Amino acid sequence: MDPMDRSRAFLRDVKRLVIKVRTAVVTRSDGRLALGRLGALCEQIKELNSQEYEVILVSSGAVGIGRQRLRYRKLVNSSFADLQKPQVDLDGKACAAVGQNSLMALYDTLLSQLEVTSAQLLVTDNDFRDKDFRRQLSDTVKSLLALKVIPIFNANDAVSTRKAPYEDSSGIFWDNDSLAALLALELKADLLVLLSDVDGLYSGPPSDPHSKLIHTYVKERHQGEITFGDKSRVGRGGMTAKVKAATGAAYAGIPVVITSGYTPGNILKVLKGDRIGTLFHQDAHLWAPQKDDGARDMAVAARESSRRLQAISSQERRKILLDIADALEANEKLISTENEADVAEAQQSGYEKALVSRLAMKPGKISSLANSIRTLANMEDPIGHVLKRTEVSDGLVLEKTSSPLGVLLIVFESRPDALVQIASLAIRSGNGLLLKGGKEARRSNAILHKVITGAIPESIGGTLIGLVTSREEIPDLLKLDDVIDLVIPRGSNKLVSQIKNSTKIPVLGHADGICHVYVDKSADLEMAKRIVLDAKVDYPAACNAMETLLVHKDLVQTGGLNELVVNLRIEGVTLNGGPRASSLLNIPEARTFHHEYNSLACTLEIVDDVLDAIDHIHQHGSAHTDCIVTEDREVAEVFLRQVDSAAVFHNASTRFSDGARFGLGAEVGISTSRIHARGPVGVEGLLTTRWILRGSGQVVDGDKGVVYPHRDIEIES
Repeated sequence: MDPMDRSRAFLRDVKRLVIKVRTAVVTRSDGRLALGRLGALCEQIKELNSQEYEVILVSSGAVGIGRQRLRYRKLVNSSFADLQKPQVDLDGKACAAVGQNSLMALYDTLLSQLEVTSAQLLVTDNDFRDKDFRRQLSDTVKSLLALKVIPIFNANDAVSTRKAPYEDSSGIFWDNDSLAALLALELKADLLVLLSDVDGLYSGPPSDPHSKLIHTYVKERHQGEITFGDKSRVGRGGMTAKVKAATGAAYAGIPVVITSGYTPGNILKVLKGDRIGTLFHQDAHLWAPQKDDGARDMAVAARESSRRLQAISSQERRKILLDIADALEANEKLISTENEADVAEAQQSGYEKALVSRLAMKPGKISSLANSIRTLANMEDPIGHVLKRTEVSDGLVLEKTSSPLGVLLIVFESRPDALVQIASLAIRSGNGLLLKGGKEARRSNAILHKVITGAIPESIGGTLIGLVTSREEIPDLLKLDDVIDLVIPRGSNKLVSQIKNSTKIPVLGHADGICHVYVDKSADLEMAKRIVLDAKVDYPAACNAMETLLVHKDLVQTGGLNELVVNLRIEGVTLNGGPRASSLLNIPEARTFHHEYNSLACTLEIVDDVLDAIDHIHQHGSAHTDCIVTEDREVAEVFLRQVDSAAVFHNASTRFSDGARFGLGAEVGISTSRIHARGPVGVEGLLTTRWILRGSGQVVDGDKGVVYPHRDIEIES
């Protein structure tokens, strides 16, 4: 049997179905009742009833209808003086109480005209805690259905203790979508139909012309690809809530179809087996053709696209970046919506504050990213840049030129803005790219990837930048040392270590950001306080934030140490000490000096001199970024020459260790390795070199009579 036919074959056995009607279906945009749609729905129910289907209806809309009626009543009963006062929104529970009565009266009237009897059942989440209630509910519904009566359910928002607007801690149900899914399970339905104001589930917001209708939802494939628009204008959760309810019901054994309640006859079409709406089924992964061609095909496609990117002109590559910057700004609202959903979910899941901080894209971030991309676009083209030109022999000229690495695999956590920076750097440097972000930023990464690839011309192909949506694909990708040229992990020490131990592909990056600030005895104390505070407080979650403060022992006697400590404590920084500092200052002793806090906390230790500070950094640091604050130039030079870190600063905050601040346009990460790029990695770190030899028929022939002057030829600027 064809997979498409098999996916609808179960409909032949459907007898009992639950239909859930969205608020936007029963009301118009102005909040008034949509009588035409309600009438068409009731006619379908009549037809289903006559065909011996057992129909259970779950209808939203009570709060909206009640609010419309109460606003009118309030207006009629208000004096002119009342109308001049600030208008306070109406109490939702009062609206629900009025609306429930009105909504049911309307259904009863319409169904009665069609000679169908209906019954109202109002429930709250607390009702379902009682086993006797659930048993009685099932018996009552069974009796009603036997009499061909239509049970109409609604969440009793007038008395419900649920916490708006979304899910509360009970987890029983939190809106009418989840109520419909719960009832489908409780009442042993054969099908759940969720009527929406769109044709089904799309790969992105339905208003986006690039979004495609998903006919069969496969959780393993689609959950990381779908992006949602704004929540419902009138209901609780919009499409996000529907997908959650549909997925839960489908994986519990109840097939679900999301389809439009605007189109007449859609429920009847679904039951006939028409391929409309989006189907959720526990066996969907067996029916739907697999879109993903595997890790190798994804990597090969990125390489092919990168070669097409390299073949176009510098101006054409520049235009792609400018188009991406414009697309990001044009979609700022949509990106913010998805990012806010990620942040909310991360907070509800109890993620650490540092991770949530890195996850959030604050106001102005999109504009900042877009401007960084424009800066990158306006930089000199790095591809094909002649680094050295040599006359090897008479008439034989050799050029050393810059060239893309090929295909990059970037595995990163938390920060969705990293996706934008990495993608723009890859395009500028002519590289193909595979991206795997953390699950906590799933929605943000998906929408950013969609916006960016949507701005890439078809002649290059969106496959230039592949988004890896499953952790299970990473081991396969790490085996592709013949296709992928460089892996850059951005995340925890554990993540970096796992990747280094799992691949033959070169790995570029840093495991930890244990950055030090050493305050020497000759430091300008006011300058030192500014630098120390900035290094710790400006953005504590960043890898270039100060994690250890080293202070010269003489500052204990002069009071400098005390001033530094007071300044940090005023800013809310928690201090842990090394053996000397903890004893002197009576602060908790740090478990280890090699600890990255990523928060408003740091380790403090007292050292004898600059050489002692250097020894401490080499023993406990991560070779990321280290700073000395001193007015003694000789001491500063000793520190700058001897500290073996990727970035070493004198009288400047460690927070300057950043690709954008270094003038690289953006950064793909910070490397502490000693091969290839080191420190903030921009475009140049994503390039290698090629040799181009131009001759006029020369041959080696055993080097007989060949002279090799190896004369350098000046490169024209």
